[in-house]
Amino acid sequence: MIDERIIVAGFGGQGVMMIGKLLAHSGMMENLNVSWLPSYGPEMRGGTANCNVILSESIIGAPVVTEATCVIAMNLPSLDKFEPSTKVGGRLLINSSLINRTSKRSDVQVLEIPVNAIANAQGSLKVANVVMLGAYIALSQVVKKETVLEAIEDVLGKSKRHLLDINVKALEEGMKFANAA
Repeated sequence: MIDERIIVAGFGGQGVMMIGKLLAHSGMMENLNVSWLPSYGPEMRGGTANCNVILSESIIGAPVVTEATCVIAMNLPSLDKFEPSTKVGGRLLINSSLINRTSKRSDVQVLEIPVNAIANAQGSLKVANVVMLGAYIALSQVVKKETVLEAIEDVLGKSKRHLLDINVKALEEGMKFANAA
């Protein structure tokens, strides 16, 4: 039974909310019950940003994630804040391009992913979030890759259709990294 409770966190401008939106959109497309709850710091870019995403086959009682099946930390303050929220046996995905420490936890699955480096190799740091999303999708298999690709196309819309190819490549590179780990 699917019951994923995800915390995605980082600085504003890192695409944290986009990861959450893509997960929620993909879940809806696969007929899951979904919840997406954004939380911003006082600033937009450079301030703190996180979102709670729930993808479940059951009815969702509340949108707040207190015990996450997965924490995605895009920066060190986010790792410091949300690492304890990862439930025993859960996943902790760390952006090792910006985080210079490993997890303090031995009771969770940890994957350190150099998402900024992988994104830069694709031609743009702006797709680091999609690299991380790809890694998460590969590990969790909560939704299908094809569904996420369709969600990316939907969320980008017509005005940003020119960014589709680089986002597809970023998703695939993130999945490839996670599958090789």
